[in-house]
Amino acid sequence: MPQLFGVFATHSPESCPLNNAKNKEVLLQMDKKMQERMQANGVTKIVGFYFSVLEHEWTIILEAQSAHGIETLCIESGISAFNTVKIVPLTEFGAALKRIRGS
Repeated sequence: MPQLFGVFATHSPESCPLNNAKNKEVLLQMDKKMQERMQANGVTKIVGFYFSVLEHEWTIILEAQSAHGIETLCIESGISAFNTVKIVPLTEFGAALKRIRGS
């Protein structure tokens, strides 16, 4: 059963695609590569993909079978080529409340 995961990626100003031609090309190919490799890596949905441009931080919310598949997707799509990546399981607020209430 797919679970929600947060992928938090950070890079330096020097490696930012706005400032680095090589990483700009990686970024421009990233969406295509993600779409091509999602299914093979057990990623069922990109829930959201957000940039905080001046902080050089990305937040990606994925629905996936496992963090290991996300790790492979990050490598194959180029996300990890110039970012430090953290993959974290997420719980929806309502599900967390239900668990806390013991129901």
